[in-house]
Amino acid sequence: MALNARLDHRNPLVFDTHELGRRPGALQRLSREIEAPADLGIQGVIGVPEGAPVKLELRLESVMDGVLVTGTARAQAEGECVRCLEPVELELEADFQEMFSYPDADDRGRVKAEPADDAEEDEDRLFLEDGLFDLEPVLRDAVVLALPMQPVCQDDCPGLCSECGVRLADDPEHHHDAVDIRWAALQGLAGSPEDGEKDEMSGDAPRSARAAEKQEK
Repeated sequence: MALNARLDHRNPLVFDTHELGRRPGALQRLSREIEAPADLGIQGVIGVPEGAPVKLELRLESVMDGVLVTGTARAQAEGECVRCLEPVELELEADFQEMFSYPDADDRGRVKAEPADDAEEDEDRLFLEDGLFDLEPVLRDAVVLALPMQPVCQDDCPGLCSECGVRLADDPEHHHDAVDIRWAALQGLAGSPEDGEKDEMSGDAPRSARAAEKQEK
């Protein structure tokens, strides 16, 4: 992986390791509260809102070939229930551990005599730059792994009615009477005789019946 370009020590996610002095075994513990960067989480699903407080607890340990960073991030994540679409809030705790290598040291911690072509080996490695490292890519990976891919407001959330969209948790007895479309036509035919009976009861009898009455008179 290419070296970090021009890290800014004023960035709250950039940390200085100079106090360790490249002495294997040296330790440093840090606590810091930062504002969450944009898009910290699973985009469109759940994440830590931009600017929300994120508490970091870090342990920096100097080893032969770099600095081993172990830590925990705590924050409140917000999202939407995938079943009923109601807002979801949860306490996030993401653990991580990452090695930041010295750019001028080999795997045994010795200074490299000549630059080596280790592009493939270094592809997934993170490096220190002038004693600084950027925690943001590590934090992002840890947060994504700690968040649920399908957040729910409660484990037994019944979701929404597929026909009208009503939230079923608010109306447990909610249902729709099922109508079999195969009987719909027959129901229409069954209504015709009833209409005829109503006509007779209302005095609107057929012409043949009225003619017979006249002949009797």
